[in-house]
Amino acid sequence: MKAKAAWNVLRDAFDRVTIYLPIILTAVLALGTYWLVRNAPKLLEPVPKEAPKHEPDYFMRDFVIKNFLPSGELRSELFGTEGRHYPDTDTMEVDQVRLRSVSPEGLTTRATAKRGLSNADGSEVQLFGNAIVVREAATTADGKLMPRLEFRGEFLHAFLDTERVKSHKPVTLIRGSDQFTADSMDYDNLSGVANLHGRVRGMLMPSTPGTKR
Repeated sequence: MKAKAAWNVLRDAFDRVTIYLPIILTAVLALGTYWLVRNAPKLLEPVPKEAPKHEPDYFMRDFVIKNFLPSGELRSELFGTEGRHYPDTDTMEVDQVRLRSVSPEGLTTRATAKRGLSNADGSEVQLFGNAIVVREAATTADGKLMPRLEFRGEFLHAFLDTERVKSHKPVTLIRGSDQFTADSMDYDNLSGVANLHGRVRGMLMPSTPGTKR
């Protein structure tokens, strides 16, 4: 009898445990999940993309960069003692820059400066420090004489494709034997017009017989 009573007590206890077993398992799972969340490594939060810094990604020394027309003819040459490429602006900064450009009509333009800043394809160059741009004298296909042109200043901005030279700083323009100075300038070689601004001064030399201006 005692054994049977003990068995009944044990069975009743097991039945009660069975009734509460789902609740107990749910509580254990909840505790386990909470522990995993607390101890799991934190995910990296998204970091805002930084703006590209104005720092060179490569250097060149004693170099020359050549650009060619689709026909294969030389368009321009850019020389320098040291060059630094900046990926954020895709520009090349050049020390002791020298530039030689040939227009589709065959006119040669040369430029020098202490420092230059060129765009990616070399069609636009900013010249800083003792900047000089010279277009050599030439004769056009129709026989017209084009006198030598020279621009001087501490800053000159040369656009090779559109054949323009601009400056927002004082500049000297020498055309043949004539000379002009101005506070700023915009010269368009295609139209042959030079817009001089500010304090403009000029010195015109008398033409020699047979010379056309």
